[in-house]
Amino acid sequence: MPRSTPFEAAPARVMPRLLVLALLVGPGPLLAQEAQRDAQNTQHDKGPVCASVCLASDTAADFTQSPQSPQQESASPTAFAAPPPKPVLQWGTGDARSYWVPAAEVPSWELLLNRFDHYVVDPGTYPSPITNFRANLHRSWVVDNDTFATNQFLHPYQGAIYQGFARSAGLDFWQASAYAFAGSLIWEESGENTAPSINDQIATGIGANFFGEPLFRMASLLLETSPNESPSWWREVAAAIISPPTGFNRLVYGNRFKPVFRSYDPAVFTRVDVGANLLTHFSSNVNVNADPSAPPAGQTLNVGKEVASLSLAYGLPGKPGYDYDRPFDYFDFQLALDTSNAVESVFSRGLLYGTDYSAGPNYRGLWGLYGIYDYVAPNIFRISNTAAGLGTTGQWWLSPAVAMQGSAVTGVGYAGGGVIHGSGVRPPGPLGDGQRNYHYGVTPEAILALRLLMGDRVALDTSARGYYISGVGATESRGSETINRVDVALTVRVFDLHGITLRYEVSHRDGRYGTIEDSQQRVSTINLGYTLLGHARFGAVDWRPGSQARSD
Repeated sequence: MPRSTPFEAAPARVMPRLLVLALLVGPGPLLAQEAQRDAQNTQHDKGPVCASVCLASDTAADFTQSPQSPQQESASPTAFAAPPPKPVLQWGTGDARSYWVPAAEVPSWELLLNRFDHYVVDPGTYPSPITNFRANLHRSWVVDNDTFATNQFLHPYQGAIYQGFARSAGLDFWQASAYAFAGSLIWEESGENTAPSINDQIATGIGANFFGEPLFRMASLLLETSPNESPSWWREVAAAIISPPTGFNRLVYGNRFKPVFRSYDPAVFTRVDVGANLLTHFSSNVNVNADPSAPPAGQTLNVGKEVASLSLAYGLPGKPGYDYDRPFDYFDFQLALDTSNAVESVFSRGLLYGTDYSAGPNYRGLWGLYGIYDYVAPNIFRISNTAAGLGTTGQWWLSPAVAMQGSAVTGVGYAGGGVIHGSGVRPPGPLGDGQRNYHYGVTPEAILALRLLMGDRVALDTSARGYYISGVGATESRGSETINRVDVALTVRVFDLHGITLRYEVSHRDGRYGTIEDSQQRVSTINLGYTLLGHARFGAVDWRPGSQARSD
């Protein structure tokens, strides 16, 4: 597939800004007014009325009007102290479920995209779908040369649109996954006049489901936690920003798709961070000059000064009565933005198939098969993986007030990453263009994440991820990459839901190719910022006898 067009590149610029606007700002004054009205109309509901992901300003102020001690809070946390979800009609039944609607929407969207690119971008690359299909019948599948962000972020996001059309039409996860896979296949064969791409089919047809499902569930949770009989207009708008297909179907089809996907009241913990990088250290021996006969040129690091991130853990283990019967009834989603890269990272992993378990009175967990989508793009090297792995997630009460939460997952996927100037799939042009400067291959991955929760005051988060991009399934011979990333964050809750976080991140890459000198790169950053917590006890789930206000 060709390099990103202006139309394709627009989501990379616009979508992160819209998403972070919804996540970090939200319609704060409207939320405050809504909370005041609900407090007047409902005498027994004295807590704040907060959305699942779009509250980051006035909701914390409302919390101070009716303070609760940690012991009085729900034993199973909700997003930003939101009220328990309420079913909104019957999702996925009767007319609220359709196979035909997404079957028409997916190819219609692709036809519109093809016609736009034909008239606005390049008619030679984007002739009619019939012409493309006839040409691609005689072409072999390849690993293409698109830019990293196009292949590993925009394409999965496009696949998430396909998946969202099906999910918002009432279909379950696996049914929607088939639509995403088929939609990607249709585009590869008929969307453009280039050979169909193996890496695109994996990222768009498979990885998109692990990216799109959290977006669909976050939008649904936002609609479901409305205190009224039907979601308010700002919740509809915010949900449409998070999951555009959900907003489209709810708007176009009216009451038919107004039922909201039921979450069954999972234990949810959210946090929003806004901060600045205080110190960055960078080292690299990579020659960025693609012409081996030219003088070497070293890398430079464009440091993003301001950063913002959202973390959401959905379906934390230990909630009494909550089951893991559906894919992604547990998931962990993290999005980070900065002023240098726009989208700096996306980490999404969810339980595809598994069950919960216990070990004594103080430990609850779940285990099974996880789906993983990772995208990390600091501006000197990068890694993105679509994978499946076996693992476990659990919580252990170490003492009456101290708990440990954690996940350990190991698996294998197909990833792109690294920097391999001079070792591309075809010779570079005079300016080094026309060469993919990253490596594809079958990739084992390991994830270890731990959170030490010290009462209602301090939390220590640590995570480590390791990737080995092998030469198996690669177009470059004798090449491999080892990429590791470690993140440590110390958060102190200062007042109610407000906290301060000191964060240290370090990423390291070691590239090995037969005809090129081994390359090493390392970036470390210290960051200080403000944190808005979704729960004063940092998301600790308390199932122990005597815990106060246990959720139903």
